[in-house]
Amino acid sequence: MARLIVVSNRVPVPTTKGSTAAAGGLAVALEAALKAHGGLWFGWSGKTSSEREIEWLEIRDFGNITYAVADLNRRDVDEYYAGFANRALWPLCHYRLDLTDFSRKDMAGYFRVNRSFARLLAPLIRPTDLIWVHDYHLIPLASELRHIGVKNRIGYFHHIPWPPADVLSTLPVHDTIMRGVAAYDLVGLQTDYDVENFAGCMIREGFGKSLGDNWYESYGHRFQVGAFPIGLDTEVFEKMAEEGSKNPIVKRTAQSLNDRDLVIGVDRLDYSKGIGQRIEAFSRFIEMSPSAKGKVTFLQITPKSRSEVPEYADMQKEIAELTGRVNGQFGDVDWVPIRYVNKTISRAALAGLYRLGRAGLVTPLRDGMNLVAKEFVAAQDPENPGVLVLSRFAGAAREMDGALIVNPYDTEATANAIGRAISMPIEARRERYNSMMPKLREHDVAAWCRDYLDALSRESDQPLETMRSAAP
Repeated sequence: MARLIVVSNRVPVPTTKGSTAAAGGLAVALEAALKAHGGLWFGWSGKTSSEREIEWLEIRDFGNITYAVADLNRRDVDEYYAGFANRALWPLCHYRLDLTDFSRKDMAGYFRVNRSFARLLAPLIRPTDLIWVHDYHLIPLASELRHIGVKNRIGYFHHIPWPPADVLSTLPVHDTIMRGVAAYDLVGLQTDYDVENFAGCMIREGFGKSLGDNWYESYGHRFQVGAFPIGLDTEVFEKMAEEGSKNPIVKRTAQSLNDRDLVIGVDRLDYSKGIGQRIEAFSRFIEMSPSAKGKVTFLQITPKSRSEVPEYADMQKEIAELTGRVNGQFGDVDWVPIRYVNKTISRAALAGLYRLGRAGLVTPLRDGMNLVAKEFVAAQDPENPGVLVLSRFAGAAREMDGALIVNPYDTEATANAIGRAISMPIEARRERYNSMMPKLREHDVAAWCRDYLDALSRESDQPLETMRSAAP
């Protein structure tokens, strides 16, 4: 079995011998894949140094996994991470051209850091290693590795949406980005819609030609593209939710609700998540449903995110002001409609809080997959499950057929869906839950890892016999 190298923007290095379990389901799955193959996890430490260049790695072994991390200097963080990755690529991939801020200085920093990462990683690569690169921060990495002679199978997984050609082509260096993607052997995307968008970028813009069955030839290299919808660590999360009633935060929340129905939303603070539109929809629900006043509480948990990016700081202020305005308008001395929590909550506590929810409100304006939708369903009590209200623009909508699908831009329709979820009879709630759980259990995050790595390890130029699609 080939050794596996995982490359990600940040690496959750264990502090003691054991697991990265606290880092979440994806980290746990990647760690399990690395343990199965033996391997190396490479990327940024998350720390900032005073060094002018990335010159050295900190290397630590835990069992059969080697963690190799590098610090970045302040300029690297500003240009590579906060700049090009999160002020150009992130908004672009989420269709927010109004927020896409392209700077050639940031672009140069993005490619410089990827070049440095390739230079540091190359001496650690063995001839038979499989290399799996994750997400938009590292698109040029395969091209940089190829440039210095690395011939291994290299795969890329894009965790966020892939935009259509008309959106991608607004980026001045979109041709260089496409050349970078074309250097991989297997490009994994979240849904069949993303695969369609990628094909449009490749063919319509003249970057390559289709060979059929999602195989392409571009810049002299043949590679394959496929939909690999990411899953959840379902069994672990189910058990966590079952035990959630013992969690102190969950206990206090349950007591404070005083038998009120709970609507819950959990998101990083990000403009792609549609938090403002969601609050407006809940406000409209309260306005339309006088009987819900004092009887329904909306809990929105929103940890701070990317505070160094100005747009995020502005949004934090706007959401807090909007929440205050709604609570001032509809609240009473013994009840506020919205509880807005601006801090990180442990996964164990979240699992228990999800289980308290009569409705889960997951309404991003654009999202690659959105695992919160899957977590909410997995956390439910099978005998008395809550209802998922889900944006049509989340990748999860391609799989979660038991959800109430909404357009988050339609405030009144989303408000109606909240009311429908809260009042839905238990038989209908169970039916919706039972339609989704078998898929969540079968297509969990471990299966996602296996599917992708099985495809990456095939060296044949023939199309895959099966490629699991995100289509329902």
